[in-house]
Amino acid sequence: MLPAVVKLCCGISYPHLRSLTGLQRTAVAVIGQELTQRQVHHLIRTGLKRNGKKNKNTQTNAVVAECSGQKTSANNLSAEPKSGAINPALAKEDQLLYVQKGQEAMRKALRMLEDTQGWTVETESEGDVICSKVMPGAAKVFRLETVLDASVDELYDILFVRVEEMHQWNPSIQRIKVLKHVGPKTIVTHEVSAETAGNLIGQRDFLCVRHSCKEKSRVYLGGAAIQLESFPPQAGFVRAEDGPTCIVIQALGDDTGKSRFTWLLNMDVKGWLPKSIVNQALPRAQLDFTRHLRTRLTASTTLG
Repeated sequence: MLPAVVKLCCGISYPHLRSLTGLQRTAVAVIGQELTQRQVHHLIRTGLKRNGKKNKNTQTNAVVAECSGQKTSANNLSAEPKSGAINPALAKEDQLLYVQKGQEAMRKALRMLEDTQGWTVETESEGDVICSKVMPGAAKVFRLETVLDASVDELYDILFVRVEEMHQWNPSIQRIKVLKHVGPKTIVTHEVSAETAGNLIGQRDFLCVRHSCKEKSRVYLGGAAIQLESFPPQAGFVRAEDGPTCIVIQALGDDTGKSRFTWLLNMDVKGWLPKSIVNQALPRAQLDFTRHLRTRLTASTTLG
C-alpha cells in the first residue's frame, strides 16, 4: 500500500523536483530509491515466475540481486571522478536521482529481454541475429545477439570506461562526452551521431544516463534519456531519446576470451521520419556497430 500512495503523491516530473528545497529533494529521492529496492526484492522473492513456472532466464535474477545488494545512499556516492571530466559539484540528492534513473532503466530493459514471447527474426548476418518486438504503444525494439572474441572485462572497458573514445573506432559517432560522473557505476553523457553516407535517420544528439553492474563473468550496461536544464537541445540537432535500453555481456562458458553479447536497442529518433524507414535503419545500425566493434577488437589483438 505504501508504494502506491507514495507514487500517487510524488507523481511529478523532474523539473518540478528541482524547485524543492534540498531536504525535500533528498526525501523524494530516497523514497524513490526505496520503491525501486522494494520492486527488486519482490522480483527476487517471486523468482521471476511466469504462468506458474520459473523463468529459465537467470540473467535478470543475477543483475537484480547484484544491484539490490548495493543499496544506494547519499553516503556512498563520493567516488572521485576521472580527471578532465566536466563534473560540477553535485548535490547528493541529485546524485541519488541520477543513479535511481539508471537503475530503473536497466530494470525495465532487462524485463523486456527476459520476456521471450513475441520476438520475430529480422535478419541474420555472420553470426549476428537481430529480432524485433512491438511493445505496447506501437514502439518497436530490437534485440541483437552475437558472440565476440573478447573478454567481459575488455568489452566493459571499451563500452563503458572508455566510452568517450568510441568515435575513434565507430564512424557512426561524431563524439561522446561524459558530462557527469556519479559514483563508480553511473555517468551522464552527451552523444552526437555522425553525418555518414547512407544514414537514413540523419544526425541526432542524445542526452543519457548510463548505469553499469559488473560481476566476475557478466556485465550489464543500462541507460535511458534524461533532461538537464543546464544542457537543453542543441541548435542544429534533433534530440533523439534512448531507452530504456541495455547491453548484457557474459563469458562464453569456460572460454574467457569469448563473450556472448546481447543488445536491446530501444530508441525514439524523433522528427517526422516514417516508421518504415526507422525500423529499417535501426537494425542496420546494430549490425554496423558490431562490425566496427570487431574491427576495434582485432586492432587491439594485433597491437598486442
